[in-house]
Amino acid sequence: MPAEHPEWERLACQKQGDRLRQAREHAHLSQEKLAEKAALGRSTVQRIESGEGIKYIHLIRIARALDVDVADLVR
Repeated sequence: MPAEHPEWERLACQKQGDRLRQAREHAHLSQEKLAEKAALGRSTVQRIESGEGIKYIHLIRIARALDVDVADLVR
């Protein structure tokens, strides 16, 4: 995440990335397999998990691929 973003925003994106990684691991999926199921590139999943932020449409695709509600990923 670029330096011009406030600290709270960087931390929120990192927490979101951590939650998605935990959900992926709980589903026993590699980044590559999740990316395939969510119709995303593996590098996109990697960027999200590293805390670079997420587009809402990617969040929806990942939730569907993990068979969970979006709300479960953003708590």
